[in-house]
Amino acid sequence: MLTYENPIIPGFYPDPSICRVGEDYYLVNSSFEFFPGVPLWHSRDLLHWEQIGHVLTRDSQLPLENCRTSGGIYAPTIRCRDGRFYMITTNVSNGGNFFVWTDDIRGEWSEPVYIDQGGIDPSLFWDDDGTVYYTGTHSDESGRPGIGMFPVDLETGKRLGETKIIWYGTGGKCPEGPHLYKINGWYYLMIAEGGTEYGHMETIARSRSVWGPYESCPHNPIVTHRNAHREVEFHAVGHADLVEAPDGKWWMVCHAIRPSIFMLHHTGRETMLLPVEWDENGWPVVNGNRYITAEMQVEGEGCVHVPRSWRDAFTDCAPAPRWAYLRNPDRSRYAFGDGLTLRGSTATLDDIGAPTFLGVRQQQFALRYETRMQLSGEEASAAGLTIFHTNEHHYELLVHPAENGLSVQLRRRAVDMQTCSEPVFFENTDTLVLRIEAERTKYTFLAGPDAAHLQVIGTGSTQLLSTECMNCTFTGCFAGMFAEGNCTAHFDYFLTEDGRTVVSGPVL
Repeated sequence: MLTYENPIIPGFYPDPSICRVGEDYYLVNSSFEFFPGVPLWHSRDLLHWEQIGHVLTRDSQLPLENCRTSGGIYAPTIRCRDGRFYMITTNVSNGGNFFVWTDDIRGEWSEPVYIDQGGIDPSLFWDDDGTVYYTGTHSDESGRPGIGMFPVDLETGKRLGETKIIWYGTGGKCPEGPHLYKINGWYYLMIAEGGTEYGHMETIARSRSVWGPYESCPHNPIVTHRNAHREVEFHAVGHADLVEAPDGKWWMVCHAIRPSIFMLHHTGRETMLLPVEWDENGWPVVNGNRYITAEMQVEGEGCVHVPRSWRDAFTDCAPAPRWAYLRNPDRSRYAFGDGLTLRGSTATLDDIGAPTFLGVRQQQFALRYETRMQLSGEEASAAGLTIFHTNEHHYELLVHPAENGLSVQLRRRAVDMQTCSEPVFFENTDTLVLRIEAERTKYTFLAGPDAAHLQVIGTGSTQLLSTECMNCTFTGCFAGMFAEGNCTAHFDYFLTEDGRTVVSGPVL
């Protein structure tokens, strides 16, 4: 048997959509208020994924000024037709539904082509006659939500007909995330229902006509953990896409969450992979109707695990694809090459703005983050490491310039509560090693003159950074570097290590 690890893409990588071109698979995720937008992945086997960049890399493609928490880019869909790739999504904060395209999957994408249609979660489907259909969330005349569809002109984004509801789903709340397929003469419409919380599920229907009527699968939902016992590792399973492999086997990508403790999660919705078979009546059976597990076994040989450890010395003139900014960054405040230099501004992590921040998604519970930082500037300024979820929920290992040294505190923000630990002073230095040790239920923040002489500055609970303790957020925790006020902070490297064993990663 082949053993592989779920999630295949760990951390805050939700709403996966996938397509295959020959032997190559491409996958995209939502990105909300973070920039660049729509992470883009490549694989040859569905198990080893390389992030090859982002789809939305220019401010003109992704305006996020004053974007609210969990605003910005919602569920994208990626498709390829005649060698051209299309990504369609919604910027709920600016512009609504749009698509971009490229003829070079590793190159630049077009400017947005906007579509005059409300709702979210758009998808594209090409019928045999070449007609292109848009599907997305919609409401009928009485306000009842369902999945709407219309033909669309991909040259202009113009609707070529009225929007019609083609399926209301099975009765779960929030019918969304539609994808339309044509398989063996049937049109299959697969959607998410139940909301993206613990009642999440995936359902499917089919018709001989693209316009319906659509017949609901008799064993809907085809994927859910809504009634799973609390010991199951993954919950809130749904928002899926299907892909056929070159050997004729079918697979599903979807997202799920990993609670740190019962009913609390902080690492976001993560991308999963499940095998799919078709029963004698032509309906999909996902993972043999079993729950998703961390170690999956399918036909084949070997064992595949997601790497946990890496080191970035910022030797290139731009950040690696794993890094993200908050909203559209002021690029004059970032310098790459021979380390990373950040220049502070008046914007802070508490603001709905563009603070000087560069972060990576937290991808496991047990991880160790470390950097060496040199700081100069005014005493009122600060820089350091952060565990960031939203502007109202974050922890900072906060370093201030001080007379003859540096002052370090732990600052914790949870909604309207803010606390700071007693400052710890390090004399006769402008450089410190900073570390955050992440565990399932807490973070420990440390600082010192070198990695062998670190002092605990304080701890923070993962509970207060959990989505369930916030006001409707769809993201997850980041670990990163920041600078605030009139200061300059230089970071020699950023290290992520498996928190269970110290494994040095390659310099990227």
